Amino acid sequence: MRSIWRTLDRSLARDIGLVCLADGVVGLSYGAISVGGGLPLWMPILLSIVVFAGASQFLFVGIVAAGGSPIAAMIGGLLINTRHVAFGLAVSDVIGRGWRRLPGSHLMTDENVAFALSQEELEQKRAAYWAGGIGIFVCWNIGVVIGGLAGSVITDTDVFGLDAAFPAVLLALVLPSLRDRSTRTAALIGAVVALAVTPFLPAGLPVLLALAGLLFYRAEKPAAEVAR
Repeated sequence: MRSIWRTLDRSLARDIGLVCLADGVVGLSYGAISVGGGLPLWMPILLSIVVFAGASQFLFVGIVAAGGSPIAAMIGGLLINTRHVAFGLAVSDVIGRGWRRLPGSHLMTDENVAFALSQEELEQKRAAYWAGGIGIFVCWNIGVVIGGLAGSVITDTDVFGLDAAFPAVLLALVLPSLRDRSTRTAALIGAVVALAVTPFLPAGLPVLLALAGLLFYRAEKPAAEVAR
């Protein structure tokens, strides 16, 4: 671990540290919302250790706490995490071989993948990936435990506005993707579909039906290719 931090330059180490701190705060909110919403303390903690995927964890807890089917929540979480397939291909060399594959894949997040791909040298990419992954994992889980303990004391998370953290975090996660026009179109259609069927279907199913918006998604060609 010490060799990893020695490989990182000071500015990158600072950026990784700030992201880890921010994820810890989000984890605190997740733990408080989960327990305050009626889930046992062990559930968000177990999900954070075993699943370790913030967006899918928020989605799962949101659906289950709203009375939705755990199966629908699980399917929704799996669909969100399909992006990790592309991430895995992008950082395959960065993770390394042998025993590193398993923990390296488990520690994969949007943030440490982005940090790794922003580096030029392979050694720096690996250092950024592992430092980010380990740091986020530790800070996230500490935040979840603290938030869960706080949620067991706070009987009504709505009073502190913690209920708003769930949609706010999900919105923050998707905002960067909305720069693409095709993505905005697909997201808008999906939102309209979800809102239209919400009064008639159990919680969780509208989220799955919102995937119909993907039918209207068309990946934009790179600028260099368009120029041809």
